[in-house]
Amino acid sequence: MFIQGHFVNAEIRIKDDVPINDALAAIHQFCLDMNSEAGCSFAMALHDKQAPRRIILWERYEDEAASQRHFDEPHTQRFIHSGLTEFVGATLCQLPQQEPAA
Repeated sequence: MFIQGHFVNAEIRIKDDVPINDALAAIHQFCLDMNSEAGCSFAMALHDKQAPRRIILWERYEDEAASQRHFDEPHTQRFIHSGLTEFVGATLCQLPQQEPAA
């Protein structure tokens, strides 16, 4: 089970002129690279079955600083500038906080 951290759900979209399999291979490698970052404990891509160009990146970082450092990583900059995808949006999340038992 996960412990509290800094969770990010990011949606990206594979551009129309990019072959889906090429983009998926790059996204897979990007996730492998993210998983090797200090402070990133989990990164995986989820492929939308009904919208094949839609990808959700599910990431967990130890804290917000680790999440911010992610954008300075060379592999992140390479992926952003690859032109394979476009950023749609992101949601910052946390695990539900349970109320203490009465």
